[in-house]
Amino acid sequence: MTKVLSFGKDFLGFILLLLFLVLFFNIESFKNAQAGFSVPDSWLNVNTIFLGIVIEAVPFILLGVFVSALIQIYVKEEAIHRFLPKNAYAALLPAAILGAIFPICECAIVPIVRRLIKKGMPLHVGVVFLVAAPILNPVVAASTFFAFRTDLTVLYARMGLAFVLSIIIGGILYLVFKNRDQLKWTKEELVGQQIVLDTTNAPKKMNRLKQTLYHAADEFFLMGKFLILGAFVAALFQTFLDRSILLAIGSNEWSSTAVMMAFAFLLSLCSEADAFVAASFGNTFTTGSLIAFLVYGPMIDLKNTIMLFAFFKAKFVIMFIGVVTAVVFLAVVMLQLFAII
Repeated sequence: MTKVLSFGKDFLGFILLLLFLVLFFNIESFKNAQAGFSVPDSWLNVNTIFLGIVIEAVPFILLGVFVSALIQIYVKEEAIHRFLPKNAYAALLPAAILGAIFPICECAIVPIVRRLIKKGMPLHVGVVFLVAAPILNPVVAASTFFAFRTDLTVLYARMGLAFVLSIIIGGILYLVFKNRDQLKWTKEELVGQQIVLDTTNAPKKMNRLKQTLYHAADEFFLMGKFLILGAFVAALFQTFLDRSILLAIGSNEWSSTAVMMAFAFLLSLCSEADAFVAASFGNTFTTGSLIAFLVYGPMIDLKNTIMLFAFFKAKFVIMFIGVVTAVVFLAVVMLQLFAII
């Protein structure tokens, strides 16, 4: 009963937030209906960007929550422990390789990693998968190839850095947290754990298909609220951020790297599409800064940050953002200093 109430609350909250934002910002029709009523073009642009981000991200969120639900129903904790090496550092490499197999973008990765950690995956291994999968997967590699087919250095640097840095980031966070629990557990989830442990009066189980659909719907409405909020904030930044000031410093190797990383965070683009946006900056920014944009954005962006704060402890999220930012920035700067790009 508690689970049903929780599901209804998440569903209602998601629908109300979506309706509010769409009705509030989708005002062009109201503008036409009211004589003399004028809406600034900037707010219409917010509406367009907001809807674009949501429409682009929702299919991947659906993919993510269904994969998450399948993990919940079909993957046993014993299988995860059996697959991963016992040594914490040895487990980093398989996690990075695993990220190269699954076509999952950063819009969908948070619920999957959250579910894997709940199933027993070590925190640092989940971190590697969190930052590697949105970049290393075949779909992103193909889109980067087509966007930069005249300069494949960007493709090689993006994939190579993502693989190496994901292992480094996972290793650093292991040193900091030693796999202490960093998830936020809801009251319903804690109650659910107790019910699982008490098998004496176990209720009759639903079949696996129904369980999968139920978990997917529950997670979608839970995640969807934070996706909408993140998309709205990202749309505001994209519309009102004064890019002319940032573009003025785009030719410097150090400052352009920082600026493009900030762009990647604020624009919150899907990793399957960000290469084409990066290519449009090719005449303004250095090649190294474009690589920083393509590596940093899928690892952490504005909408993902909101999701992370919702489901992980604040100390972990702040440390995660700091480590990812420092490692990517230093790696790209070193790449520009010691390599020909």
